[in-house]
Amino acid sequence: MADVHNTATRSYNMSQIKSKDTKPELLVRRFLFSKGLRYRLHVKNLPGKPDIVFPSRRTAIFIHGCFWHGHEDCRYFVIPKTRTDWWVAKINGNKKLDVDHRIELENKGWTVIEIFECQLKRDNRNMTLTLLSENLNP
Repeated sequence: MADVHNTATRSYNMSQIKSKDTKPELLVRRFLFSKGLRYRLHVKNLPGKPDIVFPSRRTAIFIHGCFWHGHEDCRYFVIPKTRTDWWVAKINGNKKLDVDHRIELENKGWTVIEIFECQLKRDNRNMTLTLLSENLNP
């Protein structure tokens, strides 16, 4: 099936996808702030520039989009029907980087928490945020 948009429209749509301050990220940040937890954002000297960082707890949180990070067995991760080979390579590359960054951080003594977009949908949100709060407040 051909793309429903012309090249210029598709290019514009893709350029509007953000990597920082996404809705799932803002949701987690608001929750953490309401619990009195203070954090730093996108620390550049850490591998992968984690979305949320607690330097004193040596904890880094990555909030991943299900599509862009290839969340297995997730209804929000569907490989596009066009340019399938390119998309598979792109998403597998993202997954490899995620693993590499996690290993590098853990080797430096950091705790890494990964949250996927689907875990913050209305049905799962409370459970996910409660578990996150418990992990940060042992």
